[in-house]
Amino acid sequence: MSRREERQPVNRTRENIRRKRKLLARKRRLRLLRLCIFLLFFGIVLVVVGFLCMTLYHWGSGIYAEYQTRHEAYLARREARAGELDPRFDGYTNVLVLGLDDGAGGPETADGHAARQADTLLLLSVENETGRLRIVTTPRDTWVPIPDSAYEDRIGTLYGTGGAPLVVRATEQLLGVSVHQYVAVDMQTCADIIDLLGGIDLYVESDMDYDDPEADLSIHLKQGYQHLDGKQAQEYLRYRGTDLGDVGRSERQQQFVKALYEEVMRVRTLTKLPAIAEILQTRVETSAEIFDSAHLANVLRQMSRTEPETWMLPGTPAESDDTIWLPETQAIGEGVARLFPETKTSVDDE
Repeated sequence: MSRREERQPVNRTRENIRRKRKLLARKRRLRLLRLCIFLLFFGIVLVVVGFLCMTLYHWGSGIYAEYQTRHEAYLARREARAGELDPRFDGYTNVLVLGLDDGAGGPETADGHAARQADTLLLLSVENETGRLRIVTTPRDTWVPIPDSAYEDRIGTLYGTGGAPLVVRATEQLLGVSVHQYVAVDMQTCADIIDLLGGIDLYVESDMDYDDPEADLSIHLKQGYQHLDGKQAQEYLRYRGTDLGDVGRSERQQQFVKALYEEVMRVRTLTKLPAIAEILQTRVETSAEIFDSAHLANVLRQMSRTEPETWMLPGTPAESDDTIWLPETQAIGEGVARLFPETKTSVDDE
C-alpha cells in the first residue's frame, strides 16, 4: 500500500470532523438565532402587553373617576332633594306620569312654535312593602297657582312654560304629596308601546265620534268591549266628549291605565320587556338616573297583581268657564290621607 493510500482514511476522518464541527457550529448559530428571535418576540409582547395594561389602567381610572364624580353629584342632588320630600311618603315610590300632546291647536312659545302641554297627569304610587299600586288622576284643566309666581293657570299648560319639573312642583303643592320621579311620554310613543304589547282590551262606554282637523284628530270608536291598537288607544285617551269633558277623559285615562296594568302583568309580556325598555330609554323624558335603576327595578318586581286603586282629584267646574276644574282643598286632603296611610317606614323614620 502506498503512502497516498494510507493518508486517504486520515483525510476523510479529518474532513468528517470538520464537517461535524461546521454542522455543530451551524446548529449553535441557529439555536442562538432562535433564542434571539424568541427574546425579541417576547420583548415585543411584553411591551405591547405593558402598553395595553397602562392604557386599560388609565382608561379604567378615567371611567372610575367619572363614575365617582357622577355618583357624588347624584348623591348631592338626592340629598338636596331629600330636604324637600315629606318623610310621610318614604314608604312609597311616587312617579308622576305626563302624557304630552303635540301642541297642535294650543298656545305658542315665544319663538312661534307650538307649546306642548301635559294632556294626561297620573300619579302612580307603589307601596314599597306590599307592592300595591295607587293611581291619582289630575284633570289637565285643573286651576292651580304657578309655583314661585303670583299667577294661576291650568296645570297641563305648565309643561309648556317650565317643563316637567314645574308640573311636579305644582302637583306636590296641589296634593300635598311628595313626587319622587317623573316620566314624560308623548302620545305616539305611548301608541308604539301599546302596539308592541299587541294591543289592550277595554270597554268603550259609548260611541265616540269627533273630528278636529286643526288638532289632527279624527276619533271614531264604537261602544262595547274592544281590542284597541296603539292608534285607537291614543284616540280613546284624547276623546273629550260633550258630557263630562276633561273630567270624563280623566276617568277614561284611569280605565286605560288599569287595562294597561293588567296587560303588562301578564306572563306573555316578559319577552317584550327588553324592547319596551329600549323605547323608554330612548324616547321618554325622565328624572330617574342610572343610579335609581336598582330601586326602581325592585319596586317593579314587588308590584302586586291586585287591581290598582284609582282616585280622581275632587273638584267642580268653574262657573265662569266650565272647562276649568277648580280643586276642592278639603276633599283632596281627606282623599290623600285615605290613600296614603302611614307605613312602617315612615313611622320608623319619625
